[in-house]
Amino acid sequence: MLTTIHTAYTDTRAADLAWALGREPLPALATLDLELAGARVQLRVLGASHQVLLDHRDGTCSETVACMPGSNTPLPLGVSKRLGNFEYEFAARVESLSAGSFAGRAQELLALVAEHPHGLAGLFPGDPNAFTALLAQRRGDQVHWRTWHAYPQEGRLVATRTRVTRSGTRWETTPVGDSSISKCDVTFGS
Repeated sequence: MLTTIHTAYTDTRAADLAWALGREPLPALATLDLELAGARVQLRVLGASHQVLLDHRDGTCSETVACMPGSNTPLPLGVSKRLGNFEYEFAARVESLSAGSFAGRAQELLALVAEHPHGLAGLFPGDPNAFTALLAQRRGDQVHWRTWHAYPQEGRLVATRTRVTRSGTRWETTPVGDSSISKCDVTFGS
């Protein structure tokens, strides 16, 4: 799903992004609700980047990557944590691209996310390559999501990758009426 956000984004540099677990839901400019592997997942585009909320009867997980006033937790390259009944893994990468490469990569990512039933992208005004995009999927007993934060004014693209696995036992799969959101066969490059 591709949506145009009718407000300026508040994180204007890749270096302004911070990471946090366990934050309460922040005001969202766009959301997409999914059912994956028996868990409810909400993808959220914020004015200051993204938030993903995962809710399962065995626990919850809230990931926020955004410009958060007062936060002193910078965007880490990688995190691996146990969260109650979940194993949580997060990785981030910042790409610096030339103007031409940036525009091509941005449009490629927007096309991928816009056409995918588990994808949400918010376009910010002022530049067709200024966006936050999220894509979730289920792989076996895990829920994964990828996000991209585009900063065309500095030629930087921040990509994150998250995997949440239920500890010790398999995810219980709940039948979903809409088969377009019950399975995802997308393979991601690095």
